Amino acid sequence: MTTANDTFAIGGDLTVGRLGFGAMRITGAGVWGWPPDRAAARSLLARVAELGIGLIDTADAYGPETSEYLLAEELHPYEGLVIATKGGLERGGPGDWRTNGRSDHLRIACENSLRRLEVETIDLYQLHAIDDDVPLEESVGALVDLQREGKIRHIGVSNFGVAQLERARKLATVVTVQNRYNLADRAHEAVVD
Repeated sequence: MTTANDTFAIGGDLTVGRLGFGAMRITGAGVWGWPPDRAAARSLLARVAELGIGLIDTADAYGPETSEYLLAEELHPYEGLVIATKGGLERGGPGDWRTNGRSDHLRIACENSLRRLEVETIDLYQLHAIDDDVPLEESVGALVDLQREGKIRHIGVSNFGVAQLERARKLATVVTVQNRYNLADRAHEAVVD
């Protein structure tokens, strides 16, 4: 039996279960390239949907692009699913992650995610990380512009501290924060509070 505590509404209108699926590891080694068994990755995604897990999180940098392509191949048109993706990181190879929060990069990243996921609007688009070389207001402002254009339904952030979150919330309605937080790592306790 499902109770009200088993679900929550992202942005007030996207009801999801408290357990989601992170699609970073359906790619190749080092979160790079295609998985060694593409059919198995697709079967895993089908099983996730079959189990009723309604939130799937990915990013353009996973693969790069691979995770989003696999989601579209197996799950499009995403009936009953909320697909969250992220932009703001670039890949130079396995294990090489670089921030890029420039507005022009985020626009291209979002438009490419729309194409790969085969949707007109992304349910939840998150800024993947803060780029210390770009004003946060430029990065978040780019997402606000994309939201106004109907390309993003809701805006989220990832890898943010309290001060950065407060700055972002002055520019946008931030509906999610995705930070590393578990039994062994409580570095973002203040963000949870």
